Amino acid sequence: QVQLVESGGGLVQAGGSLRLSCSASGGTFSTYAMGWFRQAPGKEREFVAAISWGGGNTPYADSVKGRFTISRDNAKDTVYLQMNSLKPEDTAVYYCAADLSPNAWHVTMKSYEYNYWGQGTQVTVSS
Repeated sequence: QVQLVESGGGLVQAGGSLRLSCSASGGTFSTYAMGWFRQAPGKEREFVAAISWGGGNTPYADSVKGRFTISRDNAKDTVYLQMNSLKPEDTAVYYCAADLSPNAWHVTMKSYEYNYWGQGTQVTVSS
């Protein structure tokens, strides 16, 4: 059983930056592809970014491309989401998720393919 704990959320002004962290325990982190999703009030959960366990495959949602960067440190069992140039529409609860991956390049943008989820961290961007 893998446990995921997100941190780093908060309140920031538009144009500001935040870095989210997701720490994993209870599994072999280096064999999981990791993803970030978000859910705004009244909206469905949506894909933000993902990273293969090898780190070489990192798809992004079009809405965050060029502003957000996903990375991972397998030695620390942690995945990060650096968020720059934040906009009010980025306001949401951000979740990290783990997908037991068959190889170093595999990654998915489909939430139902992820095996484990964190509890989420709130990000609020004021205008």
